[in-house]
Amino acid sequence: MFKTLDDLGSGKRVLVRLDLNSPVEDGIVKDNRRFARHARTVRELVESDHRVVVVAHQGRPGRDSFVSLDQHADLLAEYVESPIAFVDDVYGDRAIDAVRSLGAGEVLMLENVRMCDDELPERSPEEHANSEFVRTLAPEFDCYVDDAYSVAHRSHASIVGFPLVLPAYAGRVMAAEYEANSSIANREFDGPVTMVLGGAKATDVIDVMSALDDEIDHYLLGGIVGELFLRAAGYDVGYDVGDGELYDHQWESNAERIRSLLDDRAARISLPLDLAYEDENNERTECPVDGVSKTQPLLDVGSDTVERYGAIVEESAAVFVKGALGVFEDERFSHGTVALLETIATTDCFSVIGGGDTSRAIELYGLDEGYFSHVSIAGGAYVRALTGQSLPGVEVLARNE
Repeated sequence: MFKTLDDLGSGKRVLVRLDLNSPVEDGIVKDNRRFARHARTVRELVESDHRVVVVAHQGRPGRDSFVSLDQHADLLAEYVESPIAFVDDVYGDRAIDAVRSLGAGEVLMLENVRMCDDELPERSPEEHANSEFVRTLAPEFDCYVDDAYSVAHRSHASIVGFPLVLPAYAGRVMAAEYEANSSIANREFDGPVTMVLGGAKATDVIDVMSALDDEIDHYLLGGIVGELFLRAAGYDVGYDVGDGELYDHQWESNAERIRSLLDDRAARISLPLDLAYEDENNERTECPVDGVSKTQPLLDVGSDTVERYGAIVEESAAVFVKGALGVFEDERFSHGTVALLETIATTDCFSVIGGGDTSRAIELYGLDEGYFSHVSIAGGAYVRALTGQSLPGVEVLARNE
């Protein structure tokens, strides 16, 4: 599909694109699994005596998370176990001077690439390759390594421009994410394939279900999308209460698609049997769906649902997860998400856990990533891969092969 670090050799000037985008609280950049994952690629490049220059982004202009990458350099250095220099410039004279002064086995991080006007516009690879940013920086390097699968759905300059003007390779994260996230389309499994779908972005989930048909034997629904499907099935749930604005607008946009999916795939779609809410004593209380009258937020699937879903998982050859089944950040309502993840972890199956909230649950509740085949750090790119849409960052690497 594309060349990887195995094809790179040693002793080159390497520009490597990472995705170190992280939560920022009171100006402090928080550590997350992206630093550890990308460190493997950077460490391999260092060990092969490459001169390594990192380009990455943080936030978007106008947001509180749009900050410098100086803290990112320090965080990444801890995982690489090697010093990482930083320059507060992207492709100006100070950046070029710092790049040229780099020695073999040394690492430099450039400033937040989204501080460069050429980066963010969604343009063709050819247009980006001709930008001042790419034309100025590319001559300083022998090759380009893309390790940023989680932004591969973006046609931004640092992602699609450099592979048109430099020999390009996939880093370890890029290669692993592509293989795992495209496995529904590219692999055959000796047994049922199950997809666990939840979270707050119902439209994304419905897009995934619409794109996948014969590939999936069981859909296990929870979260907001689970309630919306229950609403379509005639239950008194799946609408906003109080100040909530999560359900009704998504229902209006997707009601016909939901009804169509229920009609076409009724035998393969499993809906929650019971739901949990916070009672007047601030305790978790469960109620069968046919007894629910929604007067307050419903925050998790219930125990009967977990038992039924777990039995399906245990008979599956492959399980793919996109979205949480409840508000797992509150321990009282973590049972659905965490219990099902624990069942997946102990089942002899191929398992891919989607990025975002679901992968955070693994970290929050101390589950061992090693029990899953792959835990993705991608969000939008994971959804795009599941729905069969193109990923510009992957396409340009394949063209470069």
